[in-house]
Amino acid sequence: MQLTDHHSSIGLADSTVTKPKPIAATLALATCALLGTASPLAQANSNTADEWKFDTAILYYGETDRVSLVEGVISATKDFGDEHIFNGKVTFDGLTGASATGAVPQDTVQTYSGPSGNSGYAVAAGETPLDDTFKDSRVQLNAQWTQPLGTDLRGSTGVHFSKEYDYLSLGVNGSLARDFNQKNTTLSLGLSYQFDSIDPVGGTPERLGSISVLNSLSDYDLYDDYRDDEGSGNTEFDDHENHYGSRDGAQDKDTIDVLFGLTQIINRRTIMQLNYGMSVSDGYLNDPYKLVSVVNNQGTVQDTLFESRPDSRTKHNVYWQTKYAMDSGVVDFSYRFATDDWDIQSHTLESRLRYNLSDNSYIQPHLRYYQQSAAEFYQPFLLSDQPLPTYASADYRLGDMDAYTVGLKYGQKLDNGDAWAVRVEYYQQNPKNAGFAEPGQLAELDLYPSIKALIVQFNYQF
Repeated sequence: MQLTDHHSSIGLADSTVTKPKPIAATLALATCALLGTASPLAQANSNTADEWKFDTAILYYGETDRVSLVEGVISATKDFGDEHIFNGKVTFDGLTGASATGAVPQDTVQTYSGPSGNSGYAVAAGETPLDDTFKDSRVQLNAQWTQPLGTDLRGSTGVHFSKEYDYLSLGVNGSLARDFNQKNTTLSLGLSYQFDSIDPVGGTPERLGSISVLNSLSDYDLYDDYRDDEGSGNTEFDDHENHYGSRDGAQDKDTIDVLFGLTQIINRRTIMQLNYGMSVSDGYLNDPYKLVSVVNNQGTVQDTLFESRPDSRTKHNVYWQTKYAMDSGVVDFSYRFATDDWDIQSHTLESRLRYNLSDNSYIQPHLRYYQQSAAEFYQPFLLSDQPLPTYASADYRLGDMDAYTVGLKYGQKLDNGDAWAVRVEYYQQNPKNAGFAEPGQLAELDLYPSIKALIVQFNYQF
């Protein structure tokens, strides 16, 4: 499965505690990243020629009774002189635990097959179906080169490689930044292309294909025997093979991202940034491990299908951020609005207050609120007396929800120039009913359980 949750991405740029600087320089160092890379100005000011700077981090993200993630990052930056800057980053993720499949709970025990079709797991009565049979790991490599292209023009280009057991991602990016108005105004343009190849365990399932026959089996070894005995004549098994067993090979998708940015120094204490981004994806956009239940008017599951999503998606977002330098620190506030042609709209409000405890230490409270509407094809379940739609997904990540993060970070610079920081945060996501009537037993079951997680991150820079 692809590791894409936003909490699994460690940010390294804000881990440094520096000696007091002029306010304009401090604000410039705090400028947002373009296409996920540190700003060339920030890199140039944080490194001297012929010196390598290393930034390391380890993060733990753990959901209650669900997924847990451990991620490690090491980033190396060198200024080769005249602001010719190289940055390389290595990331490793390890993911274990249980993941919600999208199927609905029932008042009786349910059994499900594993992705390969020859293993299974049981879900207790009244419990949300969670697949606890998976684990995954990821290795990611990034390299970025930035240099001046003129007096007021900078360019940056980079490559990306990421590999999981069932997922390969390759990408390239480039950006330009032009300074105006005595370097108080910066316009930027970024472009990236990413190619992803998905090779799910057991193969790519048929869109809205059924897994109900295997779910009805109490002895998975019986199914193994059938697979070794071609032409058994067992109609029930043959039907299953036509649905669950009929799988394709690897699938792929392409994504192009474009970002336009404007950064403006308002005065000696305030800097503001406004970005517009567009992302276009085309190809296989399904999650091959997500399911959707088909229920009757009593809410009893009649069948379980693999989800089906459109094969294209266009997203737009507008991002605004303001940083204000106080005598004792920096306050940061941002707002992001996003929309797409899947009919998902989201709003994100985020704020950090970095308060200097001394010349060498600080604390930083963090608040974040997120609200999202459901995709047009999101359905927590399908009704057996209705025809199957073309697209349907019960993945709660595509549903109506809100979420918030509350946390605190402490950082310190050591006498030898090294710096370290630790942050602890609490995250809660609250899926909601987007207006669906709940038939029969479903009205008595929790279809939209909250997700609670603890986040702990440690950074060390040298």
